[in-house]
Order: sequence, then structure tokens, then C-alpha cells
Amino acid sequence: MVEVSYYPGCSLHGVAREYNESTEAVSEKLGVNLAELEDWNCCGASSAHATSNELALALPERNLRLAGQAGMDLVVPCAACYSRLRAAEKELLADTTTEGAADKYQGGFQVKHLADFFWEDVGEDTILSQVTRPLDGLSVVCYYGCLITRPPRVTDVTDSDNPESMDNLMKTVGADVRDWSYKTDCCGAGHVLTLPRVAQQMIQKLLDMAQEAGADSIVSGCPMCQSNLDRIQEDISRETGKKYSVPILYFTELMGLAFGHPSAGKWFSRHIVDPRPLLKQKGLI
Repeated sequence: MVEVSYYPGCSLHGVAREYNESTEAVSEKLGVNLAELEDWNCCGASSAHATSNELALALPERNLRLAGQAGMDLVVPCAACYSRLRAAEKELLADTTTEGAADKYQGGFQVKHLADFFWEDVGEDTILSQVTRPLDGLSVVCYYGCLITRPPRVTDVTDSDNPESMDNLMKTVGADVRDWSYKTDCCGAGHVLTLPRVAQQMIQKLLDMAQEAGADSIVSGCPMCQSNLDRIQEDISRETGKKYSVPILYFTELMGLAFGHPSAGKWFSRHIVDPRPLLKQKGLI
């Protein structure tokens, strides 16, 4: 049994419940105990760091100190939360103004995005051992978005433009993973509310390029990316006259499906673009 601290963040307890539930289900299958941080708070994304540098540091710092008290590596599924925690960690460790002070942040544990944790720490053999229903015939592209890998000075990744953890996970559970050049392009993020036309153009490009790559669906590890791509397709279809109906799935949902988890149908039912017709067509449900 592997035990790690777990920071779900606000989205996974609300609009991205299927991400949280599938994360917990898959982790249990893999022998991972997710110890959710007790009394965690919002990381501040995006409102805090857009308005106050002090608040943008204080909110994730509190969570990091809770993780330090727990004494285990911290796993984070939400890309925005992961970005804020890693940025705060870098700033706190670089701080020399409190040198020698008793409350200086010490770190001593790793902050990892869930996809990286599954691939690097749990490993291919353990994942493969749980596959009972390989995702044969399902063609996907993996979409990381802006924050899982960038900026590199915060994430410490070796290749910020071509990450592979989700690709490797999906290949291991049997999906046909297509190459494409847009895996870290922006989905528009909060501009979907403030500059919807701009965001829609960005989202349409991602949908078009995924289809051009031959993908049936897009796999995500970010609640905002998943929400934007899932929710806006109807608007884009109406405004362009071109029908879009591309399922946007969390990588943990597809891992759960490949593991034969009985709750997978419940997760899929919460999507706006219903993935179940595609999965039925492929003989996967």
C-alpha cells in the first residue's frame, strides 16, 4: 500500500466530482491510499493571484504546511491547484528573509500532479495488472493544457511542450493514443467568461485538431480544460453550423473503465457531451 497526501481542490468537490470519484476509485484499485489533507483551503486560483500577491502565497502556503505536517508527498489532480502549489513552494523555498526563523518553510516532500504520480510512482506494471477491459479501438489525444507543465521553472519538467505521462497511462490501458501538436495549447481558461468569442476560437481549434489527428475523444487532467471543451461545443456548433460532439474525458475515468470499475457509467453520465454512445459503439460499455 502506497500512502500519499491528497489535495482535491474545490473543483473536484463540485463541478468535477467525476474526476474526484474516479481518482479515488482508481487509486484504491492500484493500492494507493489518498489521505486527504485535513481542513484544506482553496488554493486561490485564479482570483487570489490576480488581485493580491500576499493572498496568492498565503492560501497555498497553508496547504503546503498541512502537507508538511502529514509527512508524505502531496498528490494534486487539478492543474490549476497544482500550479499554485508548485509556484508557492518555489517562492517559499527561495525566501531568505526569514533565515533562521522557527517558522521558515522547510518543504521536504514532493508536490506531484496525479498523472505524473500514477506513471512515475505507481508504475506501468501495477497499472497493467489491473486492466480487465483494455480500451481497444478507442482513439484519443491527451490534452494537458497550460499549467501541468508550464512554466518549466515552476514545474521542473524536462519537456514542457511534449509531456507524456497521460499518453503513457492511456497506452497502458489499451487506448490508441494519437500524436498531435496541441497537447499544451491554452483552452482559453477564464476568457470563456470575459472574452467568450476568443475562448470559443481557441476551443474550436483544439476540437478540430483532435479530429484531424483521428481521435474519437480528448483526455484531460484539468477541470477547467475539461469544462471548457465539454460545455462550449454546443455554442460553437450553433454559431459555426458545424456539428461538434467530441467527448472530453478525465484520464482517471478511462483508467477506471479499463479496470472494470462498476461506477464508470455514473461518472460518464455527468458529462455534457455524453461519451456513452461512443463507448457503446466501441464495445467498451
